[in-house]
Parts: sequence; structure tokens; C-alpha cells
Amino acid sequence: QVQLVESGGGLVQPGGSLRLSCAASGSGFSINDVGWYRQAPGKQRELVASITSVGITNYADSVKGRFTISRDNAKNTVYLQMNSLEPEDTAVYYCNAMVVIGVFQYSYWGQGTQVTVSS
Repeated sequence: QVQLVESGGGLVQPGGSLRLSCAASGSGFSINDVGWYRQAPGKQRELVASITSVGITNYADSVKGRFTISRDNAKNTVYLQMNSLEPEDTAVYYCNAMVVIGVFQYSYWGQGTQVTVSS
């Protein structure tokens, strides 16, 4: 069984920074692409950033230049460094990982972590 656990959310003032972590636990798996998504109240979930198994990254226009996604394959962990945070970044942040077990690939979601940007 594979579990994804996000951490690192919290309350931060505008202009501040947070680093989110998404850690996968279990055995007998590997991780391909991983994405960080967010969902604000009353809005649809949106892709914020993604990273492939070989480190190719992609970002939503709204976070380019402010957010950085990275991964540590040895720790089965993906990070989202968020700088210059704005109130519009307030949302629940979720990670989604494409997990390979045997010859099959599955989509896993974490439970989400709240990020609130407010003065």
C-alpha cells in the first residue's frame, strides 16, 4: 500500500515563503510524474506545478518565477518551494503522484495541506 502525505502548509503573510513536502511511503513502488494542485473555496482544482521522473518541470503562469518544484528520489519526496506568496495563493494544496507498482501505474492523491496567505 502506498500513501502520500503532504506537510508544510500554514499561515503566512503576503510576500512570505513556505515549502510544501509530499512524501510517499510504502514498498515495492516507484514514482513517475508528480503534480502539485490547489483548490480555493468555490473554485476548481488547478495544476500549479509538475515534475517528471527525470526532473522536467512545468508551472502555471500564475506561479512562474515564484514557485519551484523539485524532487528527491532517494526519499520519495517532492517539494514545492513557494516564495513571494500572495493572498490569491490561499488554497488547499494537494500532491498527485503517478505510482508504478509492478507493471501498472496508479494515480495517488495526498490528503491536502492548507496554505493561507493573509496579513
